[in-house]
Amino acid sequence: MTDPFLHTPVSPFKAGLGCKCPRCGEGKLFRGYLSLPEQCSKCGLDFSPFDSADGPAVFIILILGFFIVALALVVEVKFSPPLWVHVMLWGPLTIFGSLALLRPFKSLMIALQYHFKAEEGKTE
Repeated sequence: MTDPFLHTPVSPFKAGLGCKCPRCGEGKLFRGYLSLPEQCSKCGLDFSPFDSADGPAVFIILILGFFIVALALVVEVKFSPPLWVHVMLWGPLTIFGSLALLRPFKSLMIALQYHFKAEEGKTE
């Protein structure tokens, strides 16, 4: 383990979108698809206080939903395909797009929590 004060600041966007540790920018942030390890393998940062909750899912729904609906409207106006074409195009794109964006968005939320020192409210 290294001294936590020896790390140069890492951009939360670089660490977040790269799914790396928000402190050192080198260690892996995920153990599985969405599960976090106990601590960073490189700098020893404790990941237990970080919780992204439903934030990444909400942002993905809003952002990806906007683009999918816009693309579906363009395809409908230009080509007027039958309904089954829309289902075959936008269903898989929505599912795979959501799954592809979930890890980077969760990692970005955790990196922003670390960067801005966000924590639960305290009564004292």
